[in-house]
Amino acid sequence: MTVQTGQWRTGAAGMAVLGLTLTACGGAKVGGDSADAGSSGKCGTFNLAVNPWVGYEADAAVVAYVAEHELGCTVEEKDLKAEISWQGFDTGEVDAILENWGHEDLKKKYITQQKSAVNLGQTGNKGIIGWYIPPWLAKAHPDITNWKNLNKYASNFKTSESGSKGQFLDGDPSYQTNDEALMKNLKLDFKVVYAGSETALIQAFRSAEKNKEWVIGYFYEPQWFFAEVPLVKVELPKYTEGCNADAAKVACDYPAFSLDKIVSTKFAESGSPAYDLVKNFNWTNDDQNVVAKYIAVDKMSPEAAAKKWVEANPDKVGAWLR
Repeated sequence: MTVQTGQWRTGAAGMAVLGLTLTACGGAKVGGDSADAGSSGKCGTFNLAVNPWVGYEADAAVVAYVAEHELGCTVEEKDLKAEISWQGFDTGEVDAILENWGHEDLKKKYITQQKSAVNLGQTGNKGIIGWYIPPWLAKAHPDITNWKNLNKYASNFKTSESGSKGQFLDGDPSYQTNDEALMKNLKLDFKVVYAGSETALIQAFRSAEKNKEWVIGYFYEPQWFFAEVPLVKVELPKYTEGCNADAAKVACDYPAFSLDKIVSTKFAESGSPAYDLVKNFNWTNDDQNVVAKYIAVDKMSPEAAAKKWVEANPDKVGAWLR
């Protein structure tokens, strides 16, 4: 999850370049033969960016499964950090980003100025970013849920990595957060320390709740983990329009996000049936969390997780294929 004002798999990007001369493929039905689904228009290669959080992996797993099994596409999933994904629009290495968190700066560059990308509308997911603590801590110290009282407890959060300050835990270093600026501008006696990944961040919160440890950190919705540990959000100064315009001066909460889909202009003009799939793809936070939990907790492969969800939701998938 990455956001313009502050958020968020780095792998080697495949070098296959999209070269599609495609026509629209209509009338595909869930469970239909993939060869029949693609008979009115060859799908070819569909280059799909996969960013480093399990919610996005859930998006990609389901869209890839439907594209392969219903439209006959060859899906190339590419593990990329968010900003690198946008660069792929210019090179032809990326056709679609399924879960974009803000990034107004990148929208201006690639959509408005370079015209190498287009916005395909909302995913249906609602994104929330914030500061969270384990439930036991909020219960033991109710006033800690207001940022104004954090310095009172800062020493309790100290670790070997944070030195004399309290530790504030962030996730993957590629998650573009406002947290370092917030610490400075709100005059909080905390140091941002990176857990390194979403998995490490989750484990820190899980351990904190189980062992009554002092942990505060960055987290977000949609996220399956809230069903296991109902983290409590810390109240920051209220977000108002424009309060995050200058990244160095940010002193307010994160905005709420209506997550959206971005595709390359070439892909949009290709006639690929995968384009229509991405355009029509829409589901809820609960839908995403179900598939994410299959992957993260039940240890299912992304394809198996997607298959299970797709077979349980034929009406939703059918709507994407109309």
